[in-house]
Amino acid sequence: MKHATSNFAVFMRYGRNQMKRKLLVAAAGIAGGFLLFAGPAGADGHDGEAAAQVVQAVMDNLWVFIAGVLVFLMQAGFAMLESGLTRSKNVGNIMAKNLADAAIGIMAFFLVGYGIAYGGDSGSNDWFGWGSFALSGVDLFDISGGLSGATDFFFQSVFAATAVTIASGALAERTKFSTYLIFSLLTTAIIYPVVVHWTWGGGLIAQITIGDAVYSDFAGSTIVHSVGGWLALVGAFMVGPRIGKYGADGSVRTIPGHNITLAILGVFILWFGWFGFNPGSELAADNWVMFVALNTALAACAGVIGATAFNWLRTGKPDVPIAGNGALGGLVGITAGCGTMTPWGSVVTGLVAGVVVVAAAGFVDRKMKIDDPVGAFAVHGACGIWGTLAIGLFAKYDDAFLGRDDAGLFYGGGLDQLGMQAVMVLIVAAWTIVTGFIMFAALKSLMGLRVSAEEETAGLDVSEHGGPGLAFEDPATEATPATPSL
Repeated sequence: MKHATSNFAVFMRYGRNQMKRKLLVAAAGIAGGFLLFAGPAGADGHDGEAAAQVVQAVMDNLWVFIAGVLVFLMQAGFAMLESGLTRSKNVGNIMAKNLADAAIGIMAFFLVGYGIAYGGDSGSNDWFGWGSFALSGVDLFDISGGLSGATDFFFQSVFAATAVTIASGALAERTKFSTYLIFSLLTTAIIYPVVVHWTWGGGLIAQITIGDAVYSDFAGSTIVHSVGGWLALVGAFMVGPRIGKYGADGSVRTIPGHNITLAILGVFILWFGWFGFNPGSELAADNWVMFVALNTALAACAGVIGATAFNWLRTGKPDVPIAGNGALGGLVGITAGCGTMTPWGSVVTGLVAGVVVVAAAGFVDRKMKIDDPVGAFAVHGACGIWGTLAIGLFAKYDDAFLGRDDAGLFYGGGLDQLGMQAVMVLIVAAWTIVTGFIMFAALKSLMGLRVSAEEETAGLDVSEHGGPGLAFEDPATEATPATPSL
């Protein structure tokens, strides 16, 4: 009992000490907040200013971390959306691919991708970075200059995972799982990081000017979404359509998804995560965060309205999955210009994006005869292109890229910005399409891209993973003894 009592006393002292520390931290935060908003204190104000800067740095890092968590949650949104829009016999495979995209994507970006994107050693150039592989030489703790190395990497890594998982739905229901893993690895290690280096990393595209115009892509309509969209289109073309998708006469057959509830749940999770994707790209906790969030919300709403109305007029029915993809199209469309457009510019961008989703999905399906089960290219590729070009039309404010206000054509900025945005779109498209074809051709030759007809018919859950992703209880089947765990 004496021993137990002694331990209890130690525990209580530890608890009181922890509480004191928490109170001190809270008090420091409150004091810092007063300093931040009330202005400098002390004889010359230097102490107050320094304290305010420390508080602001902590707030910036905390906000970007929270935003990164929201972006990471988007993996769940993609998993729900893709599984809902495909058949139940492939649900487990969809979940496995999205889980792999998170694990492999972040790990590959840690080992190689971040260094290619942002590495600054002597081997770096306008084409690719070289250095900071596995975060070597990166200060993971210091926040005196802004974000710590750990904060910056975390936020950038979840963007990389998002870029690769965009293609998962386009390749659904017939792609070898082992081949998909290599695709995920190569995309997050090389293809996507090169685009990041050319833009956010200060490389090739960042060095191009047309008149006074430089590229602008606040959160990645082109850098993230169109990269994933182009890879989705190339991959779907290379792997071929699902069995039964197109008739011998060229007719298009609908293969409905098994669960609209899951699909729309995925849309809402992605919408929620986008409030980290776009506002988090401000990379600071300041007054622009809510402005970006406002534009993001308006564009998503307008995307739903645009897609629903356009499809309703075409078919006479308000299709639910199309409405969901309209929301995503609006979100993708505003991702580039969320920091530079007025609210009305965001609404117009979202409305047009909704129409683009419907038109692009129909063109890919009926004209190109490319089977994209979830409309990945329509949402991320086509709307990513539109959102990037829209800056050249609706740019009103300097978003830290443009360097000037009123850059858009409709605000008197001329055609320079639109031309610069088009150059960016073309360069990224060329890089992604060419490397995508090379990658998928190599994988097809070395490993094969798709499962056999028998495996596809049975479903990838059984053929690739050994059991159904959705198990429906059969009352006529007796229970069998469980296999002992190892």
